[in-house]
Amino acid sequence: MQTLALRLDPGDDLRAALAAALRASGHAAGFVLQGIGSLSVAQLRYAGQPQPDTLRGDLEILTLAGSLSADGAHLHMSVSDAQGRVLGGHVCAGCVVRTTAELLLALLPGQRFTRELDPRTGYPELKIS
Repeated sequence: MQTLALRLDPGDDLRAALAAALRASGHAAGFVLQGIGSLSVAQLRYAGQPQPDTLRGDLEILTLAGSLSADGAHLHMSVSDAQGRVLGGHVCAGCVVRTTAELLLALLPGQRFTRELDPRTGYPELKIS
């Protein structure tokens, strides 16, 4: 395992930046071990819901974890708002960094992650090779 520390800047899209970091690393498999920082917009899809909810305002990233592959990421995040309320779910495109995001990735040389539709779940699920 190799590690890669990242700092994202204001205005960066969280998912897009993670996908770009994996591509730039030359690896085909990785995990987000942890992430903290802040967002101005969060797009979270809650369990069992078909579409994400949009959260706006001063949001703190409390946790961020998930897998990264060339054909997609599977990320979960919890955020708190300015009143300390916490929400969490599946990270969708459109999560915008407010001040910073500090991330630690684990890159897995010799591994390849792909996503294939699993008829049992109806979702593209992780395939490890």
